[in-house]
Amino acid sequence: MSETQEMTFSDVAEHNSKKDLFIVVHDKVYDATAFVDEHPGGEEVLLDVGGQDATEAFEDVGHSDEARQILEGMEKGKLKRVPGDPEAHDSPSASKADSSNTPSSSSGDSSMGLAFYALVLLGGGLAFGAYKYLQAKSASESK
Repeated sequence: MSETQEMTFSDVAEHNSKKDLFIVVHDKVYDATAFVDEHPGGEEVLLDVGGQDATEAFEDVGHSDEARQILEGMEKGKLKRVPGDPEAHDSPSASKADSSNTPSSSSGDSSMGLAFYALVLLGGGLAFGAYKYLQAKSASESK
């Protein structure tokens, strides 16, 4: 791509059909028209996000390096944001907010998971103890 073209969301939204399909990933506009039939996940996946910001959908799937290279080859230009556009999925302020919340939420999640694991182990231990107690009691009564 020799010249970077700027497009707004309204420009991108006009390209939402199988024969004319643009998507936005990380504020870059890609022409996915030629790739619709080749997409390993099927054409519906692309058509569902056609003319929209597909960043979240693209990242949630965990695309390979090869898929990212293919995407680079389809780059049409950059997204020019205007007031009223949907919020960016990868805006610097959102990334900072996410990164500042990530350690506390992930440590909270891991401590919650650890507490649940400990509770399951404790319950299993108590159940095993009760089983052994009842088994020993039953054996002593039958003698």
